[in-house]
Amino acid sequence: MRYSEDHKAQTHQRIIEEAARLFRRDGVGATGLQPLMKTLGLTHGGFYAHFKSKDELVETALRHSVEQLSAPPQEAAEGEKPLATLISRYLSSAHRANPGEGCPLPTMSAELGQRGEPSPITDEMVRNRLAAIEAGLNGDHADEQSVLVLSAMVGALLLSRSVSDPELSDRLLKTTRRLLIKQHAEELPTHLG
Repeated sequence: MRYSEDHKAQTHQRIIEEAARLFRRDGVGATGLQPLMKTLGLTHGGFYAHFKSKDELVETALRHSVEQLSAPPQEAAEGEKPLATLISRYLSSAHRANPGEGCPLPTMSAELGQRGEPSPITDEMVRNRLAAIEAGLNGDHADEQSVLVLSAMVGALLLSRSVSDPELSDRLLKTTRRLLIKQHAEELPTHLG
């Protein structure tokens, strides 16, 4: 049975979206092609009608994540500053609990770096995040401060996901969030957990 080009394009997009989710949640190495395709109701052999290799899929999924992160952020609540909103949402219990829907940097960049396979797409993602953070900073050395803020956010999120003690996990998020906002974005919204 032959499928239309539209069907193939939709299937291709479904593979990218599911791979991006699983790579963020489980990591690249832990995400096998066969389970990925099975999740989508497709055969393992069908993968190669869309991608030459898993490496190509990794790059494509990273590109998809960059595009998602580059999309305009949701409106900040009345009175919130954009940087405070970014920090609060990034260092939230919801983001911690949903790695498959969040930023790929804590999971994927660490793994790609360990494997000695850094990606220029990760460079782009980091540069985009740094620019967004720098735009919310005031004063001298905003370019340097953006590096500190991003590094603290990614590190705190990664650590909060890796500890078994829920209180310690919350402490990592809340303390980092509070100190970053106090130093760089003024008041912390009180409605986030």
